[in-house]
Amino acid sequence: MRLIPHEAKFFELFAELSGYLTEGAKLLRAVLEDPRDLDMRVEQVQAIEHKGDRATHAIITKLNQSFITPFDREDIHKLASSLDDVLDFTNATANRLAMYKITDPPPAAAELAGIIVLQSEELTRAVSLLEKNGAAMKHCDEVNRLEDEADHLSRKAIAQLFENEKDPIKVIKLKELYEGLEMATDKAEDAANVIEAIIVKSA
Repeated sequence: MRLIPHEAKFFELFAELSGYLTEGAKLLRAVLEDPRDLDMRVEQVQAIEHKGDRATHAIITKLNQSFITPFDREDIHKLASSLDDVLDFTNATANRLAMYKITDPPPAAAELAGIIVLQSEELTRAVSLLEKNGAAMKHCDEVNRLEDEADHLSRKAIAQLFENEKDPIKVIKLKELYEGLEMATDKAEDAANVIEAIIVKSA
């Protein structure tokens, strides 16, 4: 299987967008591991999210201007949107930290952010292999496996939260934090599913 090679600009833009996913997830993980200078670092995540929005917009603009595309127009739009969703939920989670003034996030939150980092790296590899006729499917499979791991970790963390935390306000805050992180992993799985569909159609 080889996708149309002469329209490389789309792949460059997808590589840029997926790179922002990894950058944002790594920064979120670092904040959760050490929340000092919280407001400033949350603003840095926000700035990365804005870069991702611009990259997504550039892909859609390029799509509207192109007569020939490397794969289905609908799939280009879906892939751009699904990658952008991962970054949106990463940013939303960072904003929750600042909004709720969570200055002592539990270790499980950083662990979940670490899974988002791994998923983002796998998505970057998968996107790069779409153009190069590589084995992108195995990276999609790993994204899906990591999502299952995140589901298990999130459920366990929320159960422990309800069991051990006595402050109901803190329970609400941390539950939302966990749910935001878990949703980002879900969106990464959605992006992997779009890539898998592109591969199947192009086989």
